[in-house]
Amino acid sequence: MMEIRLPYGKEYLFITLDGEADSITGKELPSLDSPYEKILQALRNPLNCRPLRELVSPADRIVIVHTDITRATPNHILIPALIDELLDSGAEEKNITLLNGTGSHRGQSRDELAVMLGEEVVKRFRVIQHDAFDPAGLVFTGRTESGNDIYLNREYVEADIRIVTGFIEPHFFAGFSGGPKALLPGIAGIESIMANHNAAHISSTCATWGITTGNPLWEEIARAATFAMPHFCLNVSLNADKGITGIFAGELFSAHAEGCAFVADQAMVPVRQPYDIVIATNSGYPLDQNLYQAVKGLSAAAGITKKGGAIVMAAACQDGMPDHGHFRNILAAHDDPQSLLRSLGPHTVPDQWQAQILAKILLHCSVYLYSGGLNDDDLKTAMINRCGNIADTVEKLRAIYGGSARMAVMPEGPLTIPFIQ
Repeated sequence: MMEIRLPYGKEYLFITLDGEADSITGKELPSLDSPYEKILQALRNPLNCRPLRELVSPADRIVIVHTDITRATPNHILIPALIDELLDSGAEEKNITLLNGTGSHRGQSRDELAVMLGEEVVKRFRVIQHDAFDPAGLVFTGRTESGNDIYLNREYVEADIRIVTGFIEPHFFAGFSGGPKALLPGIAGIESIMANHNAAHISSTCATWGITTGNPLWEEIARAATFAMPHFCLNVSLNADKGITGIFAGELFSAHAEGCAFVADQAMVPVRQPYDIVIATNSGYPLDQNLYQAVKGLSAAAGITKKGGAIVMAAACQDGMPDHGHFRNILAAHDDPQSLLRSLGPHTVPDQWQAQILAKILLHCSVYLYSGGLNDDDLKTAMINRCGNIADTVEKLRAIYGGSARMAVMPEGPLTIPFIQ
């Protein structure tokens, strides 16, 4: 018998399994004490650039890019620390704008922004939301070597001081989050995002967890950032409890590289051989708000699941598929993953990349999803099996694969990335 705890929405599921399973987690680093003060220290002692307070003059128009509600970034700590340092350096409150880097996602409600940033910040400062679909809010910044025209948020590009924030974790096709991803896709135009997330890039064997060099997606993202470089970057790493474990501040690529090395050591876990059954999560709220985001946890689990094996995933998906965007429509247009992959051509549509990765996972193994936010039609559209009870589903799968079936549990979801050594 084995007891496991799985993050699910804002709560936990407590499951008793027959048999044993390997628990795969990263290094359990403690949360930093006094993170606000440590962030201030990092802003004053940055990597490869002058301290933030030395970059700012009173008349400067300042734009701070922050991640949206689908990310676990502790914006309520990072943003006040940045604001306090800027005001202390002489910046004027009226000249500071906060830009919600939504990428191709939906904007947030006023209440959601208050939860993300803090009520006092939302009351005092100008908060705007990026809209990738609004040409008037975009400006051309340059063309990449692959011919992708990069359009970025106008307010960001035209600011005197540009600051990006975020948190670094392994990313399922860009290698790592954070750093230049704050620009592309964070504040890019939809056509620029789609061109970067095209089927050829996604199909690259280097477009995967923990790889940046040689990854065509990440290398183009990095190139796009050079067209409108931020003057300062503040990234953090997190543990499974969403506490800050590391702070990386300074010049964009220097801070990001240091953070990626730290996170790789923390989160990348070698295993000796694949498993028949992998029980996984999407690390709970906010990442498991919808099925689109839950593909990340499935991708992490698929990396150590045998061909023909099974993933049992717990993800609340309170926002459904979601219904905005093209994710549902792409999946609904196909009866099987092979036909979906065959349909992909040079023209990219929004959400295609997520459907493409899900289709690849479904060709590799079976997926069973425990979710209160998705109905049977949703799961049928996604070609995913419903899991009504995790322990019962695992027991049925053990009967299929035999008593010696190898099982693993990934309670932290995509915060831990196992790989076959």
